[in-house]
Amino acid sequence: MSTALQREWVRFTPAERIGRWLAWLAIVAALVWAVRSVEIIPEFLEDAPEQMADLLVRMWPPDLAHYYPAVQDALVETLHIATLGTLFSFVLALPLALLAARNITRVPLLNGLAQLMLVSSRSVNSLVWALIFVAVFGPGAAAGTFAIAFRSVGFVGKLLAEALEETNRGPVEALTAAGAPWGSIMLKGVWPQVQPAFWGIALFRWDINVRESAVLGLVGAGGIGVVLDNAINFFQWERVATVLLAILAVVIIAEVVVTRIRSRLI
Repeated sequence: MSTALQREWVRFTPAERIGRWLAWLAIVAALVWAVRSVEIIPEFLEDAPEQMADLLVRMWPPDLAHYYPAVQDALVETLHIATLGTLFSFVLALPLALLAARNITRVPLLNGLAQLMLVSSRSVNSLVWALIFVAVFGPGAAAGTFAIAFRSVGFVGKLLAEALEETNRGPVEALTAAGAPWGSIMLKGVWPQVQPAFWGIALFRWDINVRESAVLGLVGAGGIGVVLDNAINFFQWERVATVLLAILAVVIIAEVVVTRIRSRLI
């Protein structure tokens, strides 16, 4: 007998039907509220395709002569911000991940405190972090590097903590029974299990940071965003097109590089 014939159909109870209708009503009400709060002006919405077409006409052809040295130097700085920010984030995230992993640190208070710090990092956008560090360090790549690092701590720490909690307890218990010190247990019993996840998280986060660091210059945190902001402010749309094409090329190359490295390491 087929599966379709064996299936048993059960009608929703009145309470379930009312609950489903209330859920749909809440969704529709939330959408209507969101549209009204956005305050979309119909005249501007109708004129948007024409304005976009006019902007594309102004951006063509790109000013390729502007690429060197201004855009190229800014791209190199952007890659430096992303790379250093990623490395610094792992320095900060690794202790928090060890404290957040319940099978490594068996103190609920420390687990909760570490998780709170990881959530706090993820809850603040990279541009907000950039504004904070621009106020601390002044405009430049240093502010962008620390913004990327502090934004990445929550992401990296959460995934590392989850990888630590998913490790097999067998090797750890065997090393503990043999009297191995804590460092040896982590190095020989835990690290081999989390190593693939560690490299995967590192590559994935670096790829994300390359994209995020490209816009930090809009708030003065260095990188290609500074060149893009200057071109927009002076209405140099041909140069804007050059910057956007350079960012697209870097993102594509980074994606290809990360994918190939992941296929070799994992």
